[in-house]
Amino acid sequence: MTDTARTIAKFLQENPDFFVQYADLFSTLEVPHPHQSRTISLGERQILTLRERLRDFEFRLAELVRNGALNEATTTKLNLWCARMLAEQSPLRLPGEVALGLAEQFNLQEVALRVWGLDVPAEGVGAPVDASVHDFANTLAAPYCGSNTDFTAVSWLHKKPASLAMLSLRAKPQEPAFGLMVLGSDDPDRFAPDMGTTFLQTVSNLASAALSRLKPAAVSQGA
Repeated sequence: MTDTARTIAKFLQENPDFFVQYADLFSTLEVPHPHQSRTISLGERQILTLRERLRDFEFRLAELVRNGALNEATTTKLNLWCARMLAEQSPLRLPGEVALGLAEQFNLQEVALRVWGLDVPAEGVGAPVDASVHDFANTLAAPYCGSNTDFTAVSWLHKKPASLAMLSLRAKPQEPAFGLMVLGSDDPDRFAPDMGTTFLQTVSNLASAALSRLKPAAVSQGA
């Protein structure tokens, strides 16, 4: 912007009633069209600017509505999954309800889990796991997301997924893990390494709370 242009702009900012006093000038001024090679009146230019702002606001509103609908749907699915876990009274069937309910509600290819140090047997979920799995679960500060299928825990799934998430199971945030859950998807973009993990952490917390019923005394002592 040249010094002359700055001076004019400053004058107009400091004298907002200029175009009121010179209404005829306002109606006859012409400016370049923002998208075409012709001129239009200053009033038309203002209308175009307002329309563009309105379109931007409408887009933002539509995005908020869409996100709100997605969040509501996710909350509903999470509530149904939680209700399913709470309704299961049998420790033997609880792990299956946790895994199957999660897979069904969130359209996952498969969910597998293991819990170690069980006080009661539970449909294969208590099968022995390698010490490296214990170590991995303990060092997993946040859910893992990616497409690496070389992890030992991936073998718990019947079919290799295109992408997966792995969640540690802990009675409390700072305690050692007492299990590990693997979420497999046939969508390679479902669990991307750069995705947010807040929701997955919520899933981990809820599953941990439900599955800690299998061994309440041992878990509470950090076994």
